[in-house]
Amino acid sequence: MAVAWTRHRFSGGVLALDVANTVVLRGDPERCFDRFAQATELPRFAAAATGFRAGELGARQLVVSDAEAVLPEVLAIREATDRLFRHAALSGGVETAHLPEFLRACADGLARHKEHVGTPEKPFGDPGKPLALEAALAVSALSLLSADNLRRLRICPNCNWLFVDRSRNASRLWCDMAVCGNRQKARRHYRRHKEEVSHV
Repeated sequence: MAVAWTRHRFSGGVLALDVANTVVLRGDPERCFDRFAQATELPRFAAAATGFRAGELGARQLVVSDAEAVLPEVLAIREATDRLFRHAALSGGVETAHLPEFLRACADGLARHKEHVGTPEKPFGDPGKPLALEAALAVSALSLLSADNLRRLRICPNCNWLFVDRSRNASRLWCDMAVCGNRQKARRHYRRHKEEVSHV
């Protein structure tokens, strides 16, 4: 079944974490599933990300030339990104043993593409040209290595998604307050109500 690529699916704060979060309920072997299990989701994701990540991408349109061909590259970047930055969120620093795999995956995502990125006014290059998803993903993932991004990495206690906390005092708990925050509130309310009923 096709995924509805809604705003909530882009709660990571940057493209690379949105992609890392396409493995839902990561770490839960009974309920975990992969939104990229079908390569046909890549162009649909790219189209949604073009809108939801327009600020990060400098208004560049993301494209997928051959979904089956680039899926292994996308998945390699996704898994290396999740491994490196999930550990960083938990430990407060980067594990150097995770870097070679991460850097190789990013290099593979960039290898066939000639881009000029990183200028303040054009962070992802020329906004007039489409950008390959795998190249954008690699650049986004590499940008997470900045000290500011590393200190703002969080793991949502409800869904286990990674996100960058952009709040002023860096105190966000949930990847998405409207979804995960409200679910946790509802659970607490239900538990309190159940305890009150059991004591009557």
